[in-house]
Formats: sequence, C-alpha cells, structure tokens
Amino acid sequence: MRAVVISKPGDPDVLQIRDVPTPVPARGEVRVRIRATAVNRADLLQRLGRYKVPDDAPADIPGIEVAEEVDAIGEGVGELAVGDRVFGLVGGGGYAEAVVAHARTFAHLPPSLSFVEGAAVPEAFITAWDAMVTQASLAAGETVLVHAGGSGVGTAAIQIALAIGARPIGTSRSPEKLARACELGLDRSVVVHDGAFADDVRAQTESRGVDVVLELVGGAYLAEDLACLAPQGRIVVVGLLQGARAEIDLGALMQRRARVYGTMLRTRPLEEKIMATRALERHLVPLFARGKLRPVIDRVLPLAEAPLAHRVVERGENFGKIVLEVTR
Repeated sequence: MRAVVISKPGDPDVLQIRDVPTPVPARGEVRVRIRATAVNRADLLQRLGRYKVPDDAPADIPGIEVAEEVDAIGEGVGELAVGDRVFGLVGGGGYAEAVVAHARTFAHLPPSLSFVEGAAVPEAFITAWDAMVTQASLAAGETVLVHAGGSGVGTAAIQIALAIGARPIGTSRSPEKLARACELGLDRSVVVHDGAFADDVRAQTESRGVDVVLELVGGAYLAEDLACLAPQGRIVVVGLLQGARAEIDLGALMQRRARVYGTMLRTRPLEEKIMATRALERHLVPLFARGKLRPVIDRVLPLAEAPLAHRVVERGENFGKIVLEVTR
C-alpha cells in the first residue's frame, strides 16, 4: 500500500510517498481502507522527531484520525462488518491507504457526513468533549473560555459548548479567525494582544470570570487563565503552542478553589481510548446527524500534498482542519 513516510526528522519535505507492507489485523482488530485523514500538530511534532509515538503505532507514518471503510476483521470482532463506514482515532499510521486498530476505537460514521467530513471530526471533537465535559464537567449555563478559537479543537469546542447550553468566549490573535467563528454561533470573543486577555474576559462576564478554560496555547496563558477564572473554576491544559512552562499565583488558585487538569489522548491506555470513542458515538454522532454539529474544514488536499498541509498548519494559516484525501 502507499503511505506518507517520514524519511528522517526535519522540515515538511522529509514526508515522502512510499510503498509499505499492508497491515494485517490481529485478534480484536480491524483493518480499514482509509478514504481521508486530517492533519494535526501531533503529526508535525512526530515529523520533527519530538513526539513519542505509542508502541503499537508506526513511528515513521503520521496520522491519528481517519474516516474509512472496514476492509478486514480479526478474530473475535463482532460489532463491525466488512464495508461498514467508520471513523476514529488511531495511534498513528493514518497517512496511508490502510491501518489496523482495535475495533472499538472506531465509531460508525453517520450518513450525513462524507468521508472527508468524517476525517475532520475525531481528534477535534473527541478532544474538546473529553476535556470540557468529561473532565471539567462543563454544564448548561456555564461559561467556557476557548483559546485558539479558529483551530480544529477550538471550532469543535465552540459548537459543543453551544449544543449543551454553555456560553463560549473565543480567543485568537487573529480578528479574521474570530469573525469566521461567528458563523458557528460564537457571539463573544477576545483578540489576544501580547498574551493578555484576562481583563477583556472579565469585562465580558461582568467581572465574574469563566467557569472553564480550554487551554490550547499553554505557556504564559495559564497565568491569564487564572486571572479570569470564576470561583471553583476549572482549567484544562490541552496544548502547549507557547511552551510547557508557566508561572502562576498559587494564592489566587487557592482563593478561587480552582482546579487545573492536564490531558493527552494519544498516550492513553487502550481502555481509555475506547471510552473516548464510545463517547463520540453516544453523545456527538447524534448531534452531527441532526445538524447541531459540523466539521470545519479549511481545505482538502490529496495525500501526496502532505508537505504543503504541514506548512500551512505550521504557519497557523488554517481555520479549522486540513484534510488529506486518499484516492486509489
């Protein structure tokens, strides 16, 4: 089969199309013929040699979310059949014509979504739901601050918050991206200047602050998060675009009785990945089927254009996801 292979750590040009062996499903696994995959920052870090890949995933083939058809079934699999349309997260290997993974890490793709649309869903929407709802217990009537509101996870989080009756406030350094986020229903936003946003957020919440922060940037943002957090608020750290080090006021953390969570999907054990996928199928797929949620796709490129896709994501030019379509 064809796959995009990382020939060596480096810039996007190290991504090369090569022929590699077609994987064979083991017990409990299925092989899927990939129709589309999406680009994530984890892929960029893997390409640079700065991301530890799970032991059961290929270290030289990036790609963690796919939409596809079941092609072969391993022993003991009863919930899927050959030909089923599915989508989900994999440990790696998504930039290819096929991949194998545990059957329960895939969910049925609703008829309302194409393969291209489905590929833009798993990482962004599972991450946003898991961080905001499963971990931080975001509820109807609460306010959530969504950083990087034009990113894949950001656009997913805005929609999920609205769907469950919460009130999102989006941030971005780009006024243009926030303007586009208004099309998703976002009516409150803050343009970040020199890393500062807390005063503007408190002004938009009548000085109360926000109940939950979806932290996709990291670094110095964490101190600002705490400064605009409501009593008993929760901060969930998902991304580290601005660095892995932060200095915060522990007195303010104690005074607000706040909680800070850290989360990462890719390195979780299999049973937790299955639980995350089951949440996708139970809670989010019905919302996609009813048109309450929709994937946000910046552009669709052929698999061979993976280097270009990586450059666009590195420069932060995309609004929503970049999808790589796999054709034969």
